[in-house]
Amino acid sequence: MWRRTYFLLILVRIYFALSPSYLHPDENFQGPEVVAGRVFSYPAHETWEFTSAHPIRSTFPLWLAYGWPMYILRWLWEGFRYEEVSPSVVYWTLRVLMLSLSVVLEDWAIQELVQSRRARRAALLLIASSYVTWTFQTHTFSNSLETLVVSWSLVLIQRIVEDKVGPSLGMRSGSAHAANDPQKRSGILASAMLGFFVVAGTFNRITFPAFLAVPSLSLLPHFWRKPFSLVFIILFAILAAFLAISVDTAFYTPGDFTFANVLHNPVITPLNNFLYNSNPANLAQHGLHPRYQHILINLPQLLGPATALLFLLRRSQITMTLVSALSGIALLSVFPHQEARFLLPAVPLILASVSLPRVQRNFWIAAWVLFNAVLGVLMGVYHQGGIVPVQMHIAKTNETVSQAFWWKTYSPPIWLLNGKNEQLKTVDLMGMPGDEMLEQVGTALPSCRTRRPPKLGDRSTVYLVAPRSAYFLHPYHDPARHEDISLEEVWNFRRHINLDDMDIPKDGFWKTMDRVVGDRGLVVWRVTRICWSEQTQPIS
Repeated sequence: MWRRTYFLLILVRIYFALSPSYLHPDENFQGPEVVAGRVFSYPAHETWEFTSAHPIRSTFPLWLAYGWPMYILRWLWEGFRYEEVSPSVVYWTLRVLMLSLSVVLEDWAIQELVQSRRARRAALLLIASSYVTWTFQTHTFSNSLETLVVSWSLVLIQRIVEDKVGPSLGMRSGSAHAANDPQKRSGILASAMLGFFVVAGTFNRITFPAFLAVPSLSLLPHFWRKPFSLVFIILFAILAAFLAISVDTAFYTPGDFTFANVLHNPVITPLNNFLYNSNPANLAQHGLHPRYQHILINLPQLLGPATALLFLLRRSQITMTLVSALSGIALLSVFPHQEARFLLPAVPLILASVSLPRVQRNFWIAAWVLFNAVLGVLMGVYHQGGIVPVQMHIAKTNETVSQAFWWKTYSPPIWLLNGKNEQLKTVDLMGMPGDEMLEQVGTALPSCRTRRPPKLGDRSTVYLVAPRSAYFLHPYHDPARHEDISLEEVWNFRRHINLDDMDIPKDGFWKTMDRVVGDRGLVVWRVTRICWSEQTQPIS
C-alpha cells in the first residue's frame, strides 16, 4: 500500500514540477539566468549580487548544478545541427533535473538517515506529500540545492561515525572486489566527499554550516581514533575551496584566467557574502524581521500540521537528523533577515524525525492532506504562474515590441526572451503607484497617435503586463471611457494569482479574495496613446 501511495505522490511531484509557477525571482536570477547567459550567449540580466565590486554569489555551485546539463543540450543541438537551443527547452530541462535530484537524492538520503524500516516508510510518505517537496524542491533555488547537500553531508557523517560502507560507494564488506580493508577505504572516501560537500555547500549558501555545526561534533571521537579521516576532510576541503575560488575569480575577473589572479586577487564570495550580511544597514534593505520569525511564522508556514508533532517527540526520536534541523533553525534565527525558504533544509529532516500522533490520527492526516493540497495548488500552480508563460509568448510573438512594462508582478526572467531583449527593453515597475506607472509607460509612447492598433513591425509598440486583478487599469481598456491611454488585450494566462496585491484592511477579506482570486490571470496589454481631436495626425 505504501509503495502505491509513494509512486502516486511522485506523479504529483511531476505535475507540480511541470507547472510554471514562479515562487521567487531568485530561482532564476541567482541561478539559471547567470549560467545560461554564458553557455548560450543569451542576453541575460545579472543582479547586483554578481555585478558589485565585491560579488557575494558564487558561480561554482551554479556550474556544478546547471552548467553541465546546459552544455549537454548545446552539444546535442550542435550535433544534430539544429538552431540554438531555445530558452524554453533549457528552462524545462532544469525543472526535470531538479525533479530528478529531489526524487533520487533527497529520498535516498532519507532512507539512509532513518534506521527503522517502519519509520523510514512514514518519513518518505510525509516528505513526498509535502507541498515544499512538490514546489520549492523542484525549482532552481540555491536553497533547494542546499537541502540536498545538507542531507547528504549528514549521510556521510553517519557513515564515517559508524564506519559504514555505503551502497553509493560501490562496495560492501563481503564483496570479492573490495580491498583488504574496505571499511578503511570507505571511511577515507566518505571523508573526502564530506570535505568537498562542506565547501560546495558553503559556496552555495553561507547558511549551510548552520545545519552541520552541531552534528559535526559527533565526528570528534572518530577523529581521535582515526586522525587520517580528519586529514582527508581538510585536504579535500582545501582542494575544493581552491577550485571554487579559481572558478569565481575567472568568472568575475576581466581578461584571460591566470593562477596569478587566484593568488594575488582572489574572489572569495562566501567571505564577501558574510561581510555584507554582517552589516545591519545592508540587511535593512532586504527587510528586517523579529528573531522569532523563523520559529513562530516561517516553520509553521512550511510544515503546517506537522509543526505540532515536534511537541510529541520522544527522547528516542532525538537523532542527529533532528538536531541538525533544530540547531540550524536556532542559529539562523540569530540573523534579523529571515525568509521561509531559508529553512528548506530543515523540512525533510524534521519530517523524517517525527511520528504520526496516536490520538486523532485520521483527523491529523486529513488536516495534513488539506494543508498541502491547498498550498500545493496555490504555490505550485497559481503563484505568479503567468510570468514564465508570458515571457515565452513574447519570445515567440511576430509583433515587434520595443518595450514591455511589468507592473505588480515579480521581476520577469529576461533570458527566456530568446534574444529578443536585444531589441526589447524590459522595465520592471514592481508595485509602483498607478499614476506613476502610467507616467512611466507614457514616456515610451509617441506624443500623439490615432485610435488604431499598431501595425506589425511598428517599432513603437509597447506592452504592459499586469494582473487582471489590477482594477486601476479598468478605465483604460473600456472604449466608453475617454482616456489618453488605451489598453488592448493581446494575450493572457489564466493561472496567475498575485498575493502581493492584497489590500485586506482597505477592501475587506472577501472583497479582496473576489478580486485577486476571482479575477486571476496575467494579461499582456498593447498600449497606445489616444488623440481625440479628429484633426490630430500621428507623429512619425
